[in-house]
Amino acid sequence: MREWLQEPATRSRLRGSLYAGAIGDALGAKTEFDSIDRIREIAGPAGITDLIPAYGGIGRITDDTQMTLFTLEGLIRAHHGTVPVEQSLQLAYQRWLHTQGVSWERARGPENTSTEPDGWLITNRELFSRRAPGLTCFSELEAYGKTGVRAGLDKPVNNSKGCGGIMRAAPVALWSDDLAEVFRLGAESAALTHGHPSGYLSSGAFAVIVRELLTGKPLLDAVATARAELERYQGHEEQSVALDQALALAEKGTPTPERLETLGQGNVGETALSMSVYVALATSDPNTALLASVNHSGDSDSTGSVCGNLVGAMYGEEELNTDWLAKLELAEVIGWLADDALAEFGGNAPGDDRWYTRYPAH
Repeated sequence: MREWLQEPATRSRLRGSLYAGAIGDALGAKTEFDSIDRIREIAGPAGITDLIPAYGGIGRITDDTQMTLFTLEGLIRAHHGTVPVEQSLQLAYQRWLHTQGVSWERARGPENTSTEPDGWLITNRELFSRRAPGLTCFSELEAYGKTGVRAGLDKPVNNSKGCGGIMRAAPVALWSDDLAEVFRLGAESAALTHGHPSGYLSSGAFAVIVRELLTGKPLLDAVATARAELERYQGHEEQSVALDQALALAEKGTPTPERLETLGQGNVGETALSMSVYVALATSDPNTALLASVNHSGDSDSTGSVCGNLVGAMYGEEELNTDWLAKLELAEVIGWLADDALAEFGGNAPGDDRWYTRYPAH
């Protein structure tokens, strides 16, 4: 029994992390890679101050949140399952690939002979919508569907350091109380599609930071802990420098688009993390942080998502803007999945046939 998972504050922090990640994703969905000047044309001189229409509605999420949900589902299934967790995550991402318009026969992989994907998450038809999926994620998952060859830290799939690994990695925080294992799995989860150290080590560091925040640790302490784990790995220098830059910038006060952009665009792993850490440190509430994280000339939905995962874990569900939460796509599904994860990892899962139909053990 992992006692900290039983605490009411943990439920608030986990739900807050997932909700805020999705809200940040939705806040930045319309303006991904638009310049800050263009953002001000679209949303007004103050930039984005509220949810704006994207993908045909208000509060619509992108591939960032979709893949985060499949990460969490894969972890739940691996926890009581019969395959290694890395393989469970791979199969979860193949199910996501199917929601993006790829036939199950092409998405499932050559060793899987099932006629359709299983489990509860994929029965939610709202997930069957393409929301600008990252090309690297898409192409590497398609490649797995053809070959069945799984990439990893010891077998890089490419040299990409895009943010497609980190933006889906927050749920890995739940996997273990061993921080070295959390880091390793965070990195391995990203290495399924991204082979550059900054593409997967950023995910390992991120998972550790979220894990520490879920237990109530201050952000600066969480970053220091993650940095210590990060430095154990070859190729950490780029991410380590980016985190140092974020910490130094946070001392200069309130975030502005211009300051934020000195760290990068958030489209690669190391800057998605550094920009999100900077904003989380330099603000005093989650909603201000979410707005600051999407008002820049870069990958606004991904920085919104990653920063949201951080500040939601810091402040909890109750501190989030209730109007945004009410308009958030798939909010009910996100809440259910968070509670199911707490039941599974906290030792309170039903363990009956209905549970294993919901989360098949393979």
